[in-house]
Amino acid sequence: MTTVGKALRATLLTALILAMLLAGLVVLAIAGLETGPVAFVLALVLAVLPVPVYLAIVLWIDRYEPEPFHMIALTFAWGATIAAFVAIVLNTVGEVVVSEQLGTEAAELYGYSISAPIVEEGIKGLVLFGLFWFYRREFNGVIDGIVYAALVGLGFAMTENVLYYGRGAAEEGIVGAVLTFVVRGLMSPFAHPVFTAMTGIGLGIAATSRSRSVRVIAPLVGLAVAMALHSLWNTSAGSGLFFGVYLLIMVPIFLALGVVVWFALRREGRVIQQQLTGLLPPNEVQALSSLRERRQWRRDAARKGGGNAKRAMTDLQRTAAELAFQRHQVERGAIPADRLTRARESALLSRLGSRRREVLGAGG
Repeated sequence: MTTVGKALRATLLTALILAMLLAGLVVLAIAGLETGPVAFVLALVLAVLPVPVYLAIVLWIDRYEPEPFHMIALTFAWGATIAAFVAIVLNTVGEVVVSEQLGTEAAELYGYSISAPIVEEGIKGLVLFGLFWFYRREFNGVIDGIVYAALVGLGFAMTENVLYYGRGAAEEGIVGAVLTFVVRGLMSPFAHPVFTAMTGIGLGIAATSRSRSVRVIAPLVGLAVAMALHSLWNTSAGSGLFFGVYLLIMVPIFLALGVVVWFALRREGRVIQQQLTGLLPPNEVQALSSLRERRQWRRDAARKGGGNAKRAMTDLQRTAAELAFQRHQVERGAIPADRLTRARESALLSRLGSRRREVLGAGG
């Protein structure tokens, strides 16, 4: 990348971070003004408190090749700030327009069944499409799509929950806030991540497909399914059918998503095995393609060489996975075998060799 390109990228990133900060502050100010200071503080605590646990669950999924921290933070922050701000503005404006034309009841129906699903999944999905387009080599398949979707969904849900918990506290005190927390924070904390995961799965399929039509259609179908599920969820809550839809539709979908993750992880293990065969000794290929053996390798490295050895082993495993996934994408025509790809592969091979020498030298 040229000096001008780097400067432009740094400027755009700085502008994005400032926009996120401003959007986040505006949303929090709206929540504070609407609910009052006491209700707002209680709501903020309830919304933020469980987030580290949910984030840990999501990041645990991505065990072969964890995503870079800056991309994790960017995706989560987009959901918590820009997406939340845009959703408030567009949903509110839309409801006001519909209310003036068709009345309050029609505006409420429009808000939770049409506007919110389209606007919220659209703006959450926008960052996923951006990652897919600008960080194509970091978007390796369905697991990455689900992880990034869950991150933006959790960020959005956290900020949205501040509003909902605050309203509950303002109307019914602590009891109202806690009851809302039970429904949104405990019973359905992954609602937004599940909706947006449909878009992520579509992009994940596109990331490894040979077909150009699939690369276009799969993400659009995923986005449409995300909007449909979101609309069904919101409509059920507004029509008194929440628990029926929750038990009969959303819980099975959540479990099905777990099955998709399981199969996707098995597929990633096979890709690593196929792409590294012939490059590394068979016993190392087998260990690098097995989550159980990778975990055992890290434990053995820590026991023999301490923290530094464990970190070297972790980086070896991650580098091997990155190399395998890039080779797989090139093989399937998902990314071009251009100068940048060749340079990245050369760097990965060099780092892999360096880490192997370090680990073997430490007796790993």
